[in-house]
Amino acid sequence: MERILFYSIAIIVIVFALASVASRKMLRSVIYLLFVLCGIAGLYFMIDYNFLAAIQLTVYAGGIVVLIIFSVLLVHHIELELEIAKFPKQIATGLLCLSGLGVFLYTLYSYDFHVIENNMTTTTQSIGEKLLSYEAGGFILPFEVVSVLLLAVMIGAIVLAKGKQKSKTN
Repeated sequence: MERILFYSIAIIVIVFALASVASRKMLRSVIYLLFVLCGIAGLYFMIDYNFLAAIQLTVYAGGIVVLIIFSVLLVHHIELELEIAKFPKQIATGLLCLSGLGVFLYTLYSYDFHVIENNMTTTTQSIGEKLLSYEAGGFILPFEVVSVLLLAVMIGAIVLAKGKQKSKTN
């Protein structure tokens, strides 16, 4: 039963991811992205990473997608149709995607995975301690880098929302 549920969620995620990339309407792409992020959260729930699934739903599906929808609506491009790239760009993009897929598959199949029997439950406290730890295996530096990145995104969103001011000629 779990395998059927996994494959059905994975198929839903793949279909909506392809629809998000292939759609020429901006708002539809964002809505498809919302379904992809909710499907990823469903996969996290399946492997019993409840905290990560909740973060996925609240931060990404809840926050980021709503921010994207508001930014699309604020700049009045709700019916914006994205242009189709020229053929040489499509070929270059396809080749880059295939090379990325090749690197991914090479890395995946060259690593010898071992199943580890771990009955330990991950708690929110242990995640928080690892996230803010300065010792080996801690994630304080990536945490700070992400906060600087989010600050840059907020500044960029403000600049884009403000738009260009028309100069007055007297």
